[in-house]
Amino acid sequence: MSDNPRPPSVLVISAHSGDFVWRAGGAIALSARRGSSVHVLCLSFGERGESQGLWKQEGMTVERVKEARRAEASAAAEVLGASIEFLDLGDYPLRVGEDAVDRIVGVLRERQPGILLTHVANDPYNRDHNQAHETTLLTRMVAQAHGHDRSTRPLGAAQVFQFEPHQPEVCGFAPDLLLDITPVFDVKTEAMNCMTAQEHLVRYYTDLGLRRGVQAVRNGAPRTVTHAEAYQRTFPTVGEELR
Repeated sequence: MSDNPRPPSVLVISAHSGDFVWRAGGAIALSARRGSSVHVLCLSFGERGESQGLWKQEGMTVERVKEARRAEASAAAEVLGASIEFLDLGDYPLRVGEDAVDRIVGVLRERQPGILLTHVANDPYNRDHNQAHETTLLTRMVAQAHGHDRSTRPLGAAQVFQFEPHQPEVCGFAPDLLLDITPVFDVKTEAMNCMTAQEHLVRYYTDLGLRRGVQAVRNGAPRTVTHAEAYQRTFPTVGEELR
């Protein structure tokens, strides 16, 4: 028996094809570097509401936007060390039907993630994010049911980490984890630079990483920490000591 068991696998449920890069790229790269299997589920390409740079080009079509967004997100996932798949459910609004729910439950039962990363519960600026959060909790619940699809194994008590929204103050976001991503911030930067349809966000999330790094040090991290990402746990953690 190995003294170093494989770390828990990670599943990211991203409303649009860029969200996982901006908000959780550091966590993904860090997990992959530590040996976790990381898989990203993009519910949509963000083709209508989150592809500003592409729609400025003459003669652009929805299908061309989808192709470009698929290519960008696939390249970013490869840089971060994750696998990726796209459900193409449409955006603005994102609608998750029964077939999509069944597919996501199947992914959860197959991959058995110990960690789920997704959006906050209430983003008044982008209701697609709310839908992704609710879909994550719904499919997690179904995947845990022992009476669901007896040919597959029920999911365990996977923690759901909500990643930081664009405007946390109005989303009720109260982070309880500042994740040190200093060792992989160069990797996150490379992945962000793949997302040319939203290149205006690179500077924002670079600055945010620095600010969260400062806050991490203020909360007890070593001074060598320069970049961090903020997360909010959905469920209680279990431990044997106060910490």
